[in-house]
Amino acid sequence: MSAGSEHTGEGRLLGGRYRLTERIGSGGMGTVWQAYDELVGRDVAVKQPRLPGDPEDEHRKRAAHRLHREARAAARVDHPAAVSIHDVVVDEDGLPWIVMELVRGESLHEMLRRGPVDAPEVARIGLAVLGALHAAHTVGIVHRDVKPANVLLGTHGRVVLTDFGIAHVQGEESLTVSGEFVGSLEFVAPERMSGRSAGPASDLWSLGVLLYAAVEGASPFRRTTVESTLAAVIAADPPEPKQAGPLGPLIARLLVKEPERRPGAEECGAVLEAVAEGWPVPDTGVTETQSPAPLRELGDDVGTVRLGAESARPDPTASTARPERPALRRRPALVAALGILVAGGTWLAVSHFGNAGGVTEHTATYRSAPAAGASPTAGAWIAHREKGMRAVLSLPGQYTRYQSRGDGENQPRAVLYTGGPFRIQFTQWDKAPASPMDKARQSAKGLAEPGEAGSQFTTTGFHGYGAVLADTTYGPDDTRTRVLQLFVRTDDDRLYELRVDMPKGTPDEKTGTALFKGARDRLVIEKG
Repeated sequence: MSAGSEHTGEGRLLGGRYRLTERIGSGGMGTVWQAYDELVGRDVAVKQPRLPGDPEDEHRKRAAHRLHREARAAARVDHPAAVSIHDVVVDEDGLPWIVMELVRGESLHEMLRRGPVDAPEVARIGLAVLGALHAAHTVGIVHRDVKPANVLLGTHGRVVLTDFGIAHVQGEESLTVSGEFVGSLEFVAPERMSGRSAGPASDLWSLGVLLYAAVEGASPFRRTTVESTLAAVIAADPPEPKQAGPLGPLIARLLVKEPERRPGAEECGAVLEAVAEGWPVPDTGVTETQSPAPLRELGDDVGTVRLGAESARPDPTASTARPERPALRRRPALVAALGILVAGGTWLAVSHFGNAGGVTEHTATYRSAPAAGASPTAGAWIAHREKGMRAVLSLPGQYTRYQSRGDGENQPRAVLYTGGPFRIQFTQWDKAPASPMDKARQSAKGLAEPGEAGSQFTTTGFHGYGAVLADTTYGPDDTRTRVLQLFVRTDDDRLYELRVDMPKGTPDEKTGTALFKGARDRLVIEKG
């Protein structure tokens, strides 16, 4: 769309509908204006490009391409914490102006000018940013510029990640050339400094720096010169944060130099949610895998380990073991990389198995039911007191008990519920026959012949008890079944299993995952 102009600043009309009213910010890539959309009658934000040189200059062309790609990238990210793109207007000089939602509030950068933020609020902000990043990673986009200035804090507690101007989109050409670098140096992952490509783990590094800066007031890699900042990112371990509280171990693991050793999105989400809600932090640092068969993502969650038949190399977002806290030491600086970079210039409602800390009982409305329309988990949840099992299992109203077996003499006790496309089973042993991890492994092995199933196991906690999450996919490619299980061992040695079976690779899979999460979050196990 071509856009004429009436003015060079305030009052300028873009695309025959967007009237610039006030400049609200500026940065290396351009100026952001508040504007009024005269067609639909609403305020919007418009990003004016700042491009150097002659229109035929290669650097200018790359910058224009970058802005077009920002709009395309951001428009593909579907998450409440990702900025919404409304339009792209091309002016008479061929420059793209990006029209996006107007988020009223301040940036995290502006908030930090008043001082550090307490850990629970930082965790809440970080959880929203993580959700936006996970949504971006899911569609093949790496943001590459996660920093406080790009995190907007809107009304009603809303958190919005913006500025996808230098995002890397899979399948598209690189915007940079030899000797050119873009990004905010103190928030950039060391692998990018060393010339390696950026992946989801690079965004998680930047998230770790953001969390550190938010609780301490400044980035751990901030120095007085470009050269010393680059050297700090590449060669120095950050000092231990003093005000991070329960976020400290997560921040330390996110800032490990080797991307393959950083925790994945699900593990980060578990810790951030626990800290934000004031729950004890779950122990999610140990993840074990079984079988190299295909294992896809956990519905809306990203698994801590992904196993793919097409590749045996480690997923850079995967976490396979809990690394030791990095020692406070310095590594040799990468002089060649520093020289190149200095010459170049500038720059997932993730759910978890948390410890609810001190909660001994709650009703079926402990967490609100999924929104209406999300059949078959929509509507009221009904609490089913399993007296002999000393537990309360809550399920959507249409699910009724189909059969039960076992008693005090015949173990285990088990109940099966049906009423929709999913099979829900709840099992209890008075005396645990094995640890939660061993029982999870045994169950996975029993689902299919060796080599036919892919499983992911995550050690965590549940209301103060040790627990394991198991995610197994098995069966022929055209009729694969996914099984989500929670194994919980109580202090008096009872063992519980919550299991939901669902068809893999169908629209019902996402709904089945939501059903499992809802039943898990509402599950009450009586104290011993």
